[in-house]
Formats: sequence, C-alpha cells, structure tokens
Amino acid sequence: MEMEYITSRQNPLMILTAKLLSSRKHRKNQGLFAGDGTKLLEEAVKWAPERLYAVILQEGISCPELPEQVRRVTVPRQLMEQISNMEAPEGALFLMKMPGESKAEIRPGTLVLDGIQDPGNLGTILRTADAMDVPVILTEGCVDPYNPKTVRATMGALFRTPPGTLGRQELLDRCRAKGVPLYAAALSEQAVDLRRKDLRQAAVVIGSEGRGVSPSLLEASDGQIIIPMHSRCESLNAAAAAAIVLWQMTEL
Repeated sequence: MEMEYITSRQNPLMILTAKLLSSRKHRKNQGLFAGDGTKLLEEAVKWAPERLYAVILQEGISCPELPEQVRRVTVPRQLMEQISNMEAPEGALFLMKMPGESKAEIRPGTLVLDGIQDPGNLGTILRTADAMDVPVILTEGCVDPYNPKTVRATMGALFRTPPGTLGRQELLDRCRAKGVPLYAAALSEQAVDLRRKDLRQAAVVIGSEGRGVSPSLLEASDGQIIIPMHSRCESLNAAAAAAIVLWQMTEL
C-alpha cells in the first residue's frame, strides 16, 4: 500500500485516532485501539503484525516493514503533536485491531486483578506478568487495558499476552470447578505471610490501590495473604505488590 500524506486534523483517520486515544467506549465500538511511540510500533510489528490497521508517521521517521494491508500515512510534525497525547511525541502512532474474544481460563498460577484503576500500574503489572509467563484475568472495575497509557506501559506485552476478563462470580465458579484455590492479597489480621502459601498452585487476587480486593472476593477467597513489610510501612503500590506476588507464583 502506498504512503499517504495528510495535513488536516479534520481528516477522518486523524479524527478516529484522536477518539481512540481518548475514549474507551469508542475503542470498544470500533474494535480498535491506538498505540503511541516508535519502540511500541516495533513491538506491534514483531508480535502482532496481522492486527495492524494503520500506521501514522511524522515526516522524517522511517517506516518499518509492514504487511501489505496496513494503511501508511505521513503527517507534518505539528499535526503529530496535535493528535498524540504524549508530551514529547516520538513521531509514530498506530491503530490495531483488538484481539478476538477468547475464553478466559483459570489454571494454577493465575494472577487476578480486581478493580485496578491506574493505567500505568495495570500496564506495568501486565509487563511483569508477561516476563514471568503468568496469565492475567481482569475483573469488573479495572481500567481499560487498551487505554493508551496502559498500552505504552506494557512495552509490547499486551501484543503477546493480552489479559482475559471474567466477572467476579464467574471467576469464583471457575476456580471451584478447576479446584484452584483463590487467595486474596489483603491488609488484615487474617492474612498470612505469602511465603507460607504455595502460590504456584493458586489464583491470587490483587485489588485496587485505594479499596483493595472487593468484599465479595475477599469473603469467598480460600485465604488471605500479605507481603511482610517493615512496621513503619502501611502498603505497597499495586504494581510493586504484584511483582512480589508474581515472583512467588513462579519461584522454584
């Protein structure tokens, strides 16, 4: 496909890109999401080229080798700065098709995220889980994994191992059907040191930064775990807590 040259922000593709960068509803309706950055584009080309829909490059940025069906567009720097939501755009935007709906499966060694609302935290957790080869399930209340900040924070992990989604009750039903114990990370008197549980054989829930694991999952869990910390500290950032839990889930 030949390279196009677009100069107007009112061009339909530019309007679509701006909406995909700003609206979860629009991403869902279109079945598309947008990524921002040259390195992220390289990862998309490497891991999911069949899902690339369009690539928008600032003048002077070289175009990677793309599948024939991908729309290629060049724009002036000013237009790139208007469309991109990065403070210092790298000069590459791209649109991708969302992966098809896949049945989220529960198996021993699954991380469950319950109501994680910070896009950077979610992206960091997905990146860490990908590195540890741990599947991730999202429940209600989680930020959109295709939020541009989340996509950027995954550094390509989202293209390799997209998370599944399950409602809380369905999650509980599947854990019971598979015989997989469900442990909830919690700051409570009932919680035990996570090193005393074999997390490799369990599903572990980490809750939102502000509210923790939802009451329904906390009450229905097979146990509560806690990361031991110095007494002067109250809690950890969700992404930091997830990294420690993920290590325990894969430690030999």
